Amino acid sequence: MRKIKLFIATSLNGKIAKPDGSVDWLEAIPNPGEIDHGYSDFYKSIDTTIQGNTTYKQIISWGIDFPYSDKKNYVFTRNKLSEDTDQVTFIADKHLDFVKGLKAVEGKDIWLIGGGQLNTMLLNEKLIDEIQVFVMPIVLTEGIELFESLPKETSLTLIETKTYATGAVEIKYKVV
Repeated sequence: MRKIKLFIATSLNGKIAKPDGSVDWLEAIPNPGEIDHGYSDFYKSIDTTIQGNTTYKQIISWGIDFPYSDKKNYVFTRNKLSEDTDQVTFIADKHLDFVKGLKAVEGKDIWLIGGGQLNTMLLNEKLIDEIQVFVMPIVLTEGIELFESLPKETSLTLIETKTYATGAVEIKYKVV
């Protein structure tokens, strides 16, 4: 069975984005060696992404080509009128059933890109298998939490930690 992996950066105080959804604060962190924090290896290990509609809208607002076009991409929404694109399939209902079915299909792992509400929904239903968080050396005064809207208490088992010259700390957990 495929794994769902949450691979995400947070501020020291657990914010994944500013209140408007922007992640420009990540660019403010000095990275003179252009370290990718394991992103390229991780990206090769997945063939599917899932993300919330707000996260998707933020990504397409960057004015760049859709960055995951070589993967199968699903955007979770409540809007039943959302129309699929060449790169994205919108899932407007039965989200949990869809995820369970997706995990059962043969393939590589699945990247849960976020955001906070989708992270919580899947965590609460025990559908996330691994959480790989990069705690960045910044505190944000406001923003979107890694897990929004009352996550259930969930035990984790530490798999690995790493530190980077950028000041980031990678913490990788298995969800118990």
